[in-house]
Amino acid sequence: MALSPRAEQPGLWGALLPGLLLVAAALSRPAAPCPFQCYCFGSPRLLLRCASGAELRQPPRDVPADARNLTIVGANLTVLRAAAFAGGDAEAAVGVRLPLLTALRLTHNNIEVVEDGAFDGLPSLAALDLSHNPLRALGAGAFRGLPSLRSLRLHHALGRGGAALLHSLDAALAPLTELRLLDLAGNALSRLPPAALRLPRLERLDAHLNALAGLHPDELRALERHGAGDPPAPRLLLAENPLRCGCAARPLLAWLRNDTERVPDARRLRCAAPRALLHTPLLDVDETRLRCDAGDGRGDEADVAGPELEASYVFFGLVLALIGLIFLMVLYLNRRGIQRWMRNLREACRDQMEGYHYRYEQDADPRRAPAPAAPAGSRATSPGSGL
Repeated sequence: MALSPRAEQPGLWGALLPGLLLVAAALSRPAAPCPFQCYCFGSPRLLLRCASGAELRQPPRDVPADARNLTIVGANLTVLRAAAFAGGDAEAAVGVRLPLLTALRLTHNNIEVVEDGAFDGLPSLAALDLSHNPLRALGAGAFRGLPSLRSLRLHHALGRGGAALLHSLDAALAPLTELRLLDLAGNALSRLPPAALRLPRLERLDAHLNALAGLHPDELRALERHGAGDPPAPRLLLAENPLRCGCAARPLLAWLRNDTERVPDARRLRCAAPRALLHTPLLDVDETRLRCDAGDGRGDEADVAGPELEASYVFFGLVLALIGLIFLMVLYLNRRGIQRWMRNLREACRDQMEGYHYRYEQDADPRRAPAPAAPAGSRATSPGSGL
């Protein structure tokens, strides 16, 4: 018997319903991370779109104007020039091509240079991630066109620039008055940029995994906010830094004990010097043990130099052992020649000693002794004179 259309309709919906549910579930899930060597962008009309970026040497131009986020991973951008994402030019007026873009992630793109105004034309940008790029030059005005920036991540991005890059970073951070999060982890920094400590709305400064030996009292004072209308002071991450637990660490230790919540990883702070306090938790150190030699503040340096001096002695001993081993090897390889030389020397010594012995025997024979001389004034007589 043939089924009526009304009877067939429930079966059709039953077949389509699972597929529709799968599509709805896929659209409702959050966007997946952008694959390596791709660039991804999302907008209200398109949840997520990925395109190959393996050969990408400049920011893509096919990003829609209503894009809210843009991620570029694994490209070879190398240099970010002025208005690189706005289609502008260093000499032309900067246009606004992505007015709604709020998040820009540029990790693992081999970026070495960020010129002044590289992010001009992105008025809504709130989050910028430049982590894992070998930056060696940063323009002092690199972030000048980001009035709304609230998060800046530079994780493992400043290790090759040295002191010059740190100075440029200090100038580049100054205009970011709305910044809330600053990530400077993993950059081998020996000091923090002064501008980072003065950001008025900063809430979190990540400085772990660097080369900080401590914090100067001026840096600690810069982190304080005493005004009635000022926001709370920022939290600071300092773990995995080679802290020197000498007299210079007393202000930091007092600051930590006064307000431990300001440093969430305070319990992970360890002393790297002197040797007597190696790996000791900083919060467990007695202040009486934080001493400086001769009161000149250089006691920590003397303690830190101890292991280096010891290592130099070990190296010197290894060199001497190597020289001795080479000398013994040379002796072994020339053992026959050395034996011949020793034999010749022994024979020469024997001949010399025999010569001395013969001369001694000759001198000791009385028959070979010389006749005594005649007394003075006596007259010599010949045997046939008859007298």
